[in-house]
Amino acid sequence: MTAELTQRDLRARSGQIMDAVEHGESFAVTRDGTPIGELIPLRRHRVVTHEQFAGGSTNAPVMDTARFRADADSAMDGGLRDPYGA
Repeated sequence: MTAELTQRDLRARSGQIMDAVEHGESFAVTRDGTPIGELIPLRRHRVVTHEQFAGGSTNAPVMDTARFRADADSAMDGGLRDPYGA
């Protein structure tokens, strides 16, 4: 359940509220008792299940693996090298 938060409270306690959002809490912001927006944490690291991936990939084009391998081999110039090596 999302906690309600008045616009005035948001202004007065913004640092504390942002810390709570950073730790996963969500808030519905109200003005004069009317909901006007939400504060929700960003979902930066989202886990995608196998089923979700398969469902999202159903319209992907068929890949020619031999051609892909040939392109990758030619792009690597026949070998791998350490880009940070001396």
